[in-house]
Amino acid sequence: MHVVVAGPSGFLGRRLVTELVGRGHDVTRLVRRDPAPGESRWDPQGGTVDAELVQSADVVVNLAGSPLIGNPHSKKWAHDVLTSRRATTRLLATTIAAAATPPALLNASGVSWYGDHGSVELTEASDTRGHALLTRVCREWEAAAHPAAQAGARVVLLRTAPVQDRSNPPLRQQRLQFLAGLGGRLGSGRQHYPVISLRDWVGAVAFLVEHPTAAGPVNLCTPVTPTNAEFTRTLARLVRRPAVLPVPSAAIRVAAGPMAAEVLGSLNLRAAALLDLGYGFADPDVAAVLATGLRGSAS
Repeated sequence: MHVVVAGPSGFLGRRLVTELVGRGHDVTRLVRRDPAPGESRWDPQGGTVDAELVQSADVVVNLAGSPLIGNPHSKKWAHDVLTSRRATTRLLATTIAAAATPPALLNASGVSWYGDHGSVELTEASDTRGHALLTRVCREWEAAAHPAAQAGARVVLLRTAPVQDRSNPPLRQQRLQFLAGLGGRLGSGRQHYPVISLRDWVGAVAFLVEHPTAAGPVNLCTPVTPTNAEFTRTLARLVRRPAVLPVPSAAIRVAAGPMAAEVLGSLNLRAAALLDLGYGFADPDVAAVLATGLRGSAS
């Protein structure tokens, strides 16, 4: 298949491109600089992309967007997080919608779409709640893909949990924190915290690229979601350090500002769509995810 990938230079994009090429697919990378072989220049904020390239592809994967690591108190950062995702998705979705035979669109999203649901188990059929920053971003992000779906394209919404790998946040910072003996649960620790390993994220997205019946939202997370306390105990055990310094909820609300709801909210997710499609997880629980993540990936 010919796969066009937007956001190919990011942490996830680089690994996905390597995986797709390794599986024998022809991959074209959308970049914002002068293109090299195998690349095509685009300007999502300016609304320009090679329409013929996009419309002739079999699958378009959109992972583009400004970094989620930033100052949570910055209005500019929050604005960039939203507008970068909305612009890239809208441009690709409308370009796909104009094709005589629209290619599939696999568009990044996040598990924050659901909002805090406490301990209730969530699947892709669950609703979205609340007005936390990333919940609002994910709603607009997914809505921007509607033109492609309305035109009959196969659209998959990649609702991604935090990807655990020692070379990338959040695990990079957490590993150092726990090694220093400064680890501990966040707030009560009872909130559910969805996770996925890097190899399962890459494997699952490649599986969805190749699976012609996959469509709609897909939770990219382990089949069973741990609580923050379970995550904390497991990470402490694996790095052989105690984790006895809990961070009070009040301190998190001050430090994280608009992002506090993302830290303290609870998302008890189940990867129902992937399991129904027959995807086999390499790392099905938090212990396996963290053991794999702490070994790390090649950069």
